[in-house]
Amino acid sequence: MVLAYVLIQTEVGKASAVAEFIGTIPGVIQAEDVTGPYDVIVRAQADTMDELGRMVVAKVQQVDGITRTLTCPVVHL
Repeated sequence: MVLAYVLIQTEVGKASAVAEFIGTIPGVIQAEDVTGPYDVIVRAQADTMDELGRMVVAKVQQVDGITRTLTCPVVHL
């Protein structure tokens, strides 16, 4: 299982709607509006890194109002 945080920048005023919609995507554990350089932080899981990548590119990045994403896979050192 691969866990990751996806940091999302949105258009002005769209963070709440983006977080709410992304929360419905399969594999998304949690989606929260935040303040700072990113507007939404998502915690997601997938069976493989490839599956995670497909989810981010095909589902998350296609949500209206998103301008940029940064995916940060969780590692256990």
